[in-house]
Amino acid sequence: MADTIKTLTDKRIVVTGASSGIGYAMAKALASAGASVLLTARSEEKLNSAVEQLQPEGGQVFGQIMDVRKEDSIQQAVAWVEKQWGSLDVLVNNAGIGMRTVNPSFLTDPQPFYKVPAEGFRDVIDTNLTGYFLVAKAFVPLLLRSEKGKIVNISMNHETMKRKGFIPYGPSRAGAESLSYIMAEDLKEVGVDVNMLLPGGATETGMIPESYRQSFKEKGLLLPPEVMNEPIMFLASEESNGITGQRIVAKDFAEWKQAFCP
Repeated sequence: MADTIKTLTDKRIVVTGASSGIGYAMAKALASAGASVLLTARSEEKLNSAVEQLQPEGGQVFGQIMDVRKEDSIQQAVAWVEKQWGSLDVLVNNAGIGMRTVNPSFLTDPQPFYKVPAEGFRDVIDTNLTGYFLVAKAFVPLLLRSEKGKIVNISMNHETMKRKGFIPYGPSRAGAESLSYIMAEDLKEVGVDVNMLLPGGATETGMIPESYRQSFKEKGLLLPPEVMNEPIMFLASEESNGITGQRIVAKDFAEWKQAFCP
């Protein structure tokens, strides 16, 4: 841990969707490792609460309201980073919404795609896919100013991309993975690494309806959000320099690292 802390003390990192869930867990881990972290989220109340809780963790923690679906909102966050930091080392694209926004009963009563409201489909795609594109596009110029820029796009299991009743969440994550691979190729020549990170299963977050969360947890069906901690710190550190275009499963991170970085 000491090496990690030493490595992250000079890192400036933006985490989107950081007021709760795995976004909050990753922001906490990065701040605890000494990084300066900007949390972004849509809800001002939740964002302020998250920043207040994380400020004692170490590093420097800030908050900025940002809606990843709106370019003017993203530009306000970019302007904050440019004014306060001048450049950016790591962007963590995490902001997303799940199936419960279009079907609260998706776990017990999955809907076929033709029953999904068009507006609900657009909202999930705009957040989970177009949002990743808009945020990365806006922050790349600041990443190019750092010694080694990095983008980490949060994804989910391939099973969610083909499971019955998982429109539009499945396509949004499948699209984000394709986007990530192409971003990695496009940014190779300018030295910005792009990787994907996913928990490796359902996590104990707001994506799972409260009525199911406790029973799932008792059955061992939910991963803790903290499963993301070690891999996100690795991907934010100098140790991961030059690693790009990878899809890393957090719960299998130790095995992946041993095989990929012997």
